[in-house]
Amino acid sequence: MIEAILWGLGLVLLIEGLVYGLAPQIIEQLLDQLKSMPYSTRRIFGLSTALAGAMLLWAVRAFF
Repeated sequence: MIEAILWGLGLVLLIEGLVYGLAPQIIEQLLDQLKSMPYSTRRIFGLSTALAGAMLLWAVRAFF
């Protein structure tokens, strides 16, 4: 179990590191857009993203 958690954390860090390393200007633009959004919109976006991630993990576990 701990191995799977560390594997997932490593993948998140790898992907985020690549995004920041390969497209820093796009990240700055995205952060500027996020600053202009109200907190409620950001909260809904974050929770929706977390739900989509949980559904993806469930689907991978159920079908593979």
